[in-house]
Amino acid sequence: MSDLVATERVFPRPQTSAVNGDIRIDWTKALWLMFHGVAGCVGVFLYPQIDGLVVFIALMAITICAGHSVGMHRLLIHRSFRTHRWLEYVLVWLGTLVGMAGPSGMIRAHDLRDWHQRQTACPPHPSHGAGFWRDAWWQLCCVYRLHAPPRFVIESEVAEDPVYRWMDRTWMLQQIPLAALLYLLGGWAWVLWGCSLRVFVSLSGHWMVGHFAHRCGQQDWVVAGLPVQGYNLPGLGLITFGENWHGNHHAFPHSARLGIAPGQRDPGFVFINCLERLGLVWDVQGPDDQPRRGGLTRMDAPTSSASRAPFSAPTSGA
Repeated sequence: MSDLVATERVFPRPQTSAVNGDIRIDWTKALWLMFHGVAGCVGVFLYPQIDGLVVFIALMAITICAGHSVGMHRLLIHRSFRTHRWLEYVLVWLGTLVGMAGPSGMIRAHDLRDWHQRQTACPPHPSHGAGFWRDAWWQLCCVYRLHAPPRFVIESEVAEDPVYRWMDRTWMLQQIPLAALLYLLGGWAWVLWGCSLRVFVSLSGHWMVGHFAHRCGQQDWVVAGLPVQGYNLPGLGLITFGENWHGNHHAFPHSARLGIAPGQRDPGFVFINCLERLGLVWDVQGPDDQPRRGGLTRMDAPTSSASRAPFSAPTSGA
């Protein structure tokens, strides 16, 4: 289909269709989620301990903020800042501990969804177009397979990197060293709270934020001509580490800062800002550091001026 657009890593073939596909159960995803959900519930009911809760919260903050939001999303996928290779490995490894996929798997899942959402027609699976429970089933336990998929190419610095290839092969097994350490420090309570409950809540929470951030909320920006828009979810900045500002992210996908307006708390960017002050990261991208997306319009400004006026984001932390 010649009217399909390409993105950075996804290139439609002549026969590619963005809407002809099947939703199939992915037994690996379903059993992985079920295992950690059951084990997490066992931990909560058999070991209702304060120290288990503290371990759960601390590891959630580290893996979701430093790992998923900063390492996987803003660094590996969007390259919104640069850092030393060793630190990149650490951040991405922390993102692997979230339990979604390895580096290449996360890039693939993100970029194929993004490619779908940039077409003039987007199926209900990649658009989060189904109802709450059906979308939960689709996203958490199923996979969407196109009959004639596009060509997907990951840059060689990731695809051929031996460390990233190791993470991709062993992303589920990465929980074992952490579980062993937690067992030595706090027994089964820490393992069930710090590994299984954390993985289950991380996966469910990631889906839930994505579900609502593509359906409703605060809309400061719109990209004309696209069937799927992003929405901000005010009030969730601290517990999502800035990933709730998804409307801003749709508008400025290159930006390391997701909470770009005053009062939009973005702990992920605060972390990046701290690393920058320590000299560990550089070339941090902001909303105005790349050309605007075609059709981007600010909702509270006239169309004719919004497409031209630069956006001046604050430079300090959230």
